[in-house]
Amino acid sequence: MDLMEGLFTRRSVRKYDPDKTISKETLTEILKAAQYAPTAHNKQPWEFLVVDDKEVMAHLRSIQRWTSFAKDADKVVFVCGDVDQSFSRVKEDETWSFVDVDCALATQNLLLAAHAKGIGTCYCGCAPMQKVVDTLKEYLNLPKNVRPFAIVTMGYPAEVPPEPMGRYKEEKIHWGKW
Repeated sequence: MDLMEGLFTRRSVRKYDPDKTISKETLTEILKAAQYAPTAHNKQPWEFLVVDDKEVMAHLRSIQRWTSFAKDADKVVFVCGDVDQSFSRVKEDETWSFVDVDCALATQNLLLAAHAKGIGTCYCGCAPMQKVVDTLKEYLNLPKNVRPFAIVTMGYPAEVPPEPMGRYKEEKIHWGKW
């Protein structure tokens, strides 16, 4: 599959084939692709926690309510950011961090790489919902400096949702001025 085809055909998959599992080799290749995403100042602050424990996956719904289908996935990948490693600034007049932006870029690479391998995914938000971030940090026993950013369910699709119509909107593009 070429890149443009992948961009236009990737869909959020919420129904997975329970008889198929993702091999460690395939998942490693997908995570490698995630780590090839660009980052601010090339800091690469991401960390990935791969879970296949069905009890953990089923419990996610009580932490992030839009993950009810996670229990049926083959794997869940938590994309996290090491806030100590990210490009950031904490000074009297400004405080910011690129950790979530960098994790978003890695997450998109992960979604597209999985799609190229025939694996369905669904991005489920974590950050910036602080209650979800804090609860996940505690539940997963993450180090203090690690911030969960995304919950990505993964598995071979039992069905693929149809392509949405009308995503391209010419009126959202501004040439030279607003």
